[in-house]
Amino acid sequence: MEGMKRYDQEFKNEVIRKYLAGQTIAAISRETGVNENVLHRWKQQMVAKDNGEPDREKLAMRKRIMDLEMEVEVLKKAAIIFSRPG
Repeated sequence: MEGMKRYDQEFKNEVIRKYLAGQTIAAISRETGVNENVLHRWKQQMVAKDNGEPDREKLAMRKRIMDLEMEVEVLKKAAIIFSRPG
């Protein structure tokens, strides 16, 4: 019988970035093959307070940061396009 699969922290972080970028847990689960319950646990661990409770404010801030980073990327691309002559 095969043991539990181990995932490195970088993989976990990438999965959570996808969630923060707006993908659903179900979609990420289908894409990666990781069980939805495991994904929910990773999400909770990433945004947990010292007492183990989920920190909703921290989760909201992470989502906002992701939104702003995407916005910056769009603006950079737009600046390149509009700075071209002609």
